[in-house]
Amino acid sequence: MNKHVSDQPRSQNGTRLREYARQEREAGTHPAIKTLRARPKMRGDENRKTAEFLRIERDQTA
Repeated sequence: MNKHVSDQPRSQNGTRLREYARQEREAGTHPAIKTLRARPKMRGDENRKTAEFLRIERDQTA
């Protein structure tokens, strides 16, 4: 007597997960990533001071 279909062991090769991940990856950029890329680049006063000190160090005038 043969085993029932539900008694058969499942394959462990992970094709369903791989295909799901591929589809998600190819679907496009995640909205959170788009939001992060759209944010303005913030530069603090510390960076501006460093840039000015380096400019002065190189003997460049405004």
